[in-house]
Amino acid sequence: MIVFAHLSDTHLDGGRRAAERTRATMEHLNALPFDLDAVLVTGDIVDRGLPAEYDEARKALASRHPLLILPGNHDVRGPFREGLLDEPDDDAPINRAHRTERAVYALCDSSIPGRDDGLIADETLTWLTGVLDETPSSVPVFVAFHHPPVELGIPTIDAIRQFGADRLAAVVADRPNVAALLCGHAHTPAATTFAGKPLIVAPGVVSTVNLPWERADEDAPFVAADIPPALAFHVLDDAGRLTTHFRTVV
Repeated sequence: MIVFAHLSDTHLDGGRRAAERTRATMEHLNALPFDLDAVLVTGDIVDRGLPAEYDEARKALASRHPLLILPGNHDVRGPFREGLLDEPDDDAPINRAHRTERAVYALCDSSIPGRDDGLIADETLTWLTGVLDETPSSVPVFVAFHHPPVELGIPTIDAIRQFGADRLAAVVADRPNVAALLCGHAHTPAATTFAGKPLIVAPGVVSTVNLPWERADEDAPFVAADIPPALAFHVLDDAGRLTTHFRTVV
């Protein structure tokens, strides 16, 4: 059985709110009596892409479990590489594969520098295809990125989703060992499908959005400020079935 945590959108910005909510989330995970296979954070690690924010993030996301991170639309590739990955400044997509004896985590960069919507670049799709080709069919693969590749029924989020998703679908659809696709960006937990695979959207740590049918009118708040931070636990059993548990952190 594989068990790992999935959180997203910490938006660390030097302010108190993001820092306290991230601290509470990581303390919850670090206090668990069970060693997780990983802690996955699917983007928007910081809010403005500043080096000082990545210094804060490096400390705030310290984990006793293996930590896997990827960028979102609020991240900036150069400072992200330097501050979190100890790599030189480079504006190329940040794609990384984390391999264990039991699973592969393919961390894809869906960000477009300077924009809020997303696209998985051709070079990233080529890289992902290579990761999948190199992985034995018996080893499950979790494909992660920031932007959801489908509409979620939230117009504001849907307008800045991942576009060109048919190209991604062509890469993963016929791969039986792709266990799930995992993302963030929406600031609300969601579960749906994509290319015949489970697609799970992590809750937002810094905030949760009100869904359209939860708002009385267009002037009602888009963000539900009083909802506590949350995360997902993904469980892949020995039969290959994925179960996701959503947990609020208080």
